[in-house]
Amino acid sequence: MTTETKTSHFFAHLARMKLINRWPLMRNISIENVQEHSLQVAMVAHALGLIKNKYFNGQVNVYKVATIALFHDVSEVLTGDLPTPVKYFNPAIQQEYKKIEKIAEQKLIEMAPDDFRDDYAELIDAELQNDDERFLVKAADVICAYLKTLEELSAGNREFELAKKRLNNIIQDYNSPEVKYFMEMYMPSFSLSLDEITQETLL
Repeated sequence: MTTETKTSHFFAHLARMKLINRWPLMRNISIENVQEHSLQVAMVAHALGLIKNKYFNGQVNVYKVATIALFHDVSEVLTGDLPTPVKYFNPAIQQEYKKIEKIAEQKLIEMAPDDFRDDYAELIDAELQNDDERFLVKAADVICAYLKTLEELSAGNREFELAKKRLNNIIQDYNSPEVKYFMEMYMPSFSLSLDEITQETLL
């Protein structure tokens, strides 16, 4: 075990997640940053894992999935949040951005102390995660983006109409039983007001 102390900038970088706003090219009624988005993704990914394990014969480590989700966008503290229309404008741009993401991830991993580097690599580098872990985090990420569109549309912001349709199509294309269960069980409540969900809870 290494006992010498050396300063690491790892967590100082992660702390900047709250400074990076998502959806930068779109008019937002409620600004969402990467840090709060990552917390929501972790909660949803954890739920998807539980659903998979309890109802669909899964054997997922839900705690690891939730932790991976917390770290799934950390490279953006170095790259910023590239808007989806730019990121996916054409295959060449998408491929180059993936390379940039990979470099940023590796740079962050290298910031961690030697004794913890492999542990953080498992959380940051998707290539070190199994198929179930990668899928559940990705599905949770898309679900949370979809929830953001519902929030904006409910506030009268039509800017998110096309994004909602695109994300809904992605969710349907997953053809995943745990995703379908989550959407049917939890999604309707997001269209209700606070009074409505509070009254139903009290009944």
